Amino acid sequence: MSLHLYDTSTRAIREFVPVEAGRASIYLCGATVQAPPHIGHIRSGVNFDVLRRWMMRSGYDVTFCRNVTDIDDKIIRVSATEGVPWFVVAERNQRAFTWAYDTLGCLPPTVEPRATGHVPEMIVLMERLIERGHAYAAGGDVYFNVLSYEDEYGKLSNQKLANMRPAADTDDESCKGDSRDFALWKGEKPGEPTWPTPWGPGRPGWHLECSAMATKYLGPTFDIHGGGIDLIFPHHENEIAQSQAAGDGFAHYWMHNGMLKIGAEKMSKSLGNSLLIPDMVRKVRPVELRYYLAAPHYRSSIEYSEEALQEAAAAYQRIEGFVTRAAEVIHDVDADAPLPQAFADALDDDLGTPQALAVVHEVVREGNVALAKGDKEAVARLLAETQNMLDVLGLDPRSPQWRSAGSDLKPAVDALVEVALEQRKAARARKDYAAADAIRDQLAAAGITVEDTPHGPRWELSH
Repeated sequence: MSLHLYDTSTRAIREFVPVEAGRASIYLCGATVQAPPHIGHIRSGVNFDVLRRWMMRSGYDVTFCRNVTDIDDKIIRVSATEGVPWFVVAERNQRAFTWAYDTLGCLPPTVEPRATGHVPEMIVLMERLIERGHAYAAGGDVYFNVLSYEDEYGKLSNQKLANMRPAADTDDESCKGDSRDFALWKGEKPGEPTWPTPWGPGRPGWHLECSAMATKYLGPTFDIHGGGIDLIFPHHENEIAQSQAAGDGFAHYWMHNGMLKIGAEKMSKSLGNSLLIPDMVRKVRPVELRYYLAAPHYRSSIEYSEEALQEAAAAYQRIEGFVTRAAEVIHDVDADAPLPQAFADALDDDLGTPQALAVVHEVVREGNVALAKGDKEAVARLLAETQNMLDVLGLDPRSPQWRSAGSDLKPAVDALVEVALEQRKAARARKDYAAADAIRDQLAAAGITVEDTPHGPRWELSH
């Protein structure tokens, strides 16, 4: 089976056929950095990281572009409220997003462009649109003329232009030819940052930024454009309109991940339920949080609860437990071992992570049986399959990403626990079992679980 993906623009699952054989180009709408990220923001990063990893495993040379919107109405409002420059707000929050992506094991993007670094490309795009009659300048602003693109506008979101409300993206709508026209460029306002253009100083509109960055790094026609389902309208609808009206083919596939909700409400800071990433990784380990976000199908909504989070953490720990125990028996894992066909089929079917993880858990169950029987040959095969599947999902507990987590303290903890285990061993040798049990209880109270195995005691931090 070849890779098939749900395309929002056709509302159908389509076979993935790249623009260029053997290569895949992905543009993901990244952060608007007016605030630090909550898990709803980072979900798209995890979902599209799994897609990228699967494409790489399938043999594609992937170019992954994830932008940063570092100038926007929201950033300017935060800047004014805090009394700090806009770029301080943007820089601080971009670093918070980068830390969150890294902490949850997302591979670094091939390129991560900032909107403010691409004003020249935006100017060229606006000039092309004006020349073709699809945009006009008015009072220092530049607008896209939706009536000039009436036959196509609304297809992504399955709307009719006649039913659309005004764009409401400027303070003064009187300079627009039509209230539904959207801003490509916003003229200078007191206290706001500006860049020079042929139509006067100002700053870019949100939609224009992404079209300019996507085509600069991926070309006028590329494979996949992704983002949250909340971006379909107006953001992605407007991207398509301005890009294709200018003569670019733009994205062949549109992929959108579902929202993360609390009590049927979309997560937002205004609801007081932001669940910021630093807070979340104090509740569960980063790898367990990644499992929680990757386990549901990317197009489904997630109803957040503490209970569901802890269930996900426990499910991951069952996988991790097998990998840890099997690795004590099998020291060399075959990284080239084939993936189970059911796992590959699941991911090829619109990135079906729930079905893929069901295969992982089934292999783990078989692996635990093989461990109990002492069947090293079966353990070796099943461990290789498990780790290779987990590598695709970014969840392999033995990968450098997760083995190095907490590495600053690990050498000291290792040394202290080993001293305690040596004392316990000496107590058992002299048959002082009360002392041996006391040491084990003290370690447990300190968050260290000790398991006696045929290969000697094994310890790990309690989850």
